[in-house]
This record gives sequence, structure tokens and C-alpha cells, in this order.
Amino acid sequence: MKNVLNNTRKGILMVAMFTTLLSFANEVSVSKAKNEAKRTSLTLKNVKQGNLLSIKDDQGIVLYKELIEKTGSYTKGFDLTDLPNGSYTFEIDKDVEISTIPFKVAAEGVTFNKEAEHIVYKPITKVVGDLLYITKLSLEETPLEINIFFEDNSTASLLEEIYTETVEHSKIIQKVYKLEGLSQGTYEVICNTDGRSFTTYIK
Repeated sequence: MKNVLNNTRKGILMVAMFTTLLSFANEVSVSKAKNEAKRTSLTLKNVKQGNLLSIKDDQGIVLYKELIEKTGSYTKGFDLTDLPNGSYTFEIDKDVEISTIPFKVAAEGVTFNKEAEHIVYKPITKVVGDLLYITKLSLEETPLEINIFFEDNSTASLLEEIYTETVEHSKIIQKVYKLEGLSQGTYEVICNTDGRSFTTYIK
């Protein structure tokens, strides 16, 4: 089974998909809602229908979530003072990126840390024939751990890890893998980066 997947060394040209990404600082604005001292107005630009907005606590527990209904600009007021004192994060999950906006709730009010705003670019997987392409933008050169598992349907075998690799020191990660025996079973690709896990199933 160790030969089911061979790592090819071909480069792939998928950089263009990242050139349209805009600066996060220009896409998000947070301000006090007019005439409402307790409410905070959140404005998001360039969102798409189906993007997910959520509020999480410092343990990663989702306290609020909402699917964006319209493509374009999104504005909504939130009374964040109802939350217990502590650290929280607004998270906007888009097609190829997850943007986070940290804030704190205290007795004196709600404060946002603009310097700690962060974007996690998702690893993008694509299968063409028997080739698996994995591409990721990593401006901070955050390591990407790639784990590939295979389950052979013909032998009713359990899911077996057949390949693992950690890619480091790269702003643009581009990998190509040859999937052998694709018609005989199911692949599971797990990419870990920035403290998050992304899973893709290939049948």
C-alpha cells in the first residue's frame, strides 16, 4: 500500500487564484452604531452569499453564527456587552480564506485589537484525472502538514495513512500527488495549518 501514492515533483500554476484577494484591512470595519451606545456595527465588504459569520469564545466554542444571504457588502449591529467579560473573535469563513477579528468584553466596554486581525488562507484541493493538486497561500510561511489516507473498498480494509509531509518556508505552496488505485477506494486528505484542520474526501 505504500506505493499507492507517489509524490510527483511537478510545479503547478495556480497562483492566479490568489491575486484577486484584497487586503483584509480594507474589507472590515467596526464602529459604534449611531444613537446606540451599547451596539457595535460590523461592516464586511466583498462577501458572498453562503459565507459564514460567527462569534467564538476563547475556547473556540461557537456562540453565534449566520450565513450571509446577499453578495456584496454586509452591515449589522451587535450588542456585545451582553457577553460575559472575556476574549472573543468574529470569524468570517469565505471560499479560500478565514478572517478573524479579536475583541474583548470588559466592564468598561468592548475593545477590538486591529493589530491582531488575521487571515488564514485555506488549502485548496483539486483532482484532475489521477492527480491531486494542493495549493495554499501562506504569506507568513506557516507550515502546512499534509496527511493522506486510503481505504481499499475491495478488501474492506481500514483507513490507512499512506503519505505524510510537512511543507515549510514557502509563501506559495504548490504540491502534486499521483493517486494510484483511485477506482478501488476512497482517499481522505487532511491538511493542518494555523491551528486548523481541513479535510477533503476523494472517491
